[in-house]
Amino acid sequence: MEINERDFFKNPFNQSEIEELIQGKPASEMFNFRSPSFKQLGLERDKLNDKELIDLMLKEPRLVRRPVVRINDKVYFSADRSVLEGLVN
Repeated sequence: MEINERDFFKNPFNQSEIEELIQGKPASEMFNFRSPSFKQLGLERDKLNDKELIDLMLKEPRLVRRPVVRINDKVYFSADRSVLEGLVN
């Protein structure tokens, strides 16, 4: 299996990459609401739409749920090691 790593703090996602990763799902699946960076913004989670969430992730990579793992055509956000190992075995 080929593994490609990317440090998206040094090489942030662009808008089309984020849209491709969320695959038509709500942007909230990729967004890290637990991030201290989000808490510092003082925004209300329920009042943000997908475009606003994507804009925030573009401005602040810490708001992306990590790790972001793509296996074939499926994308997983914030999956732990046991989940990922189960997917490849």
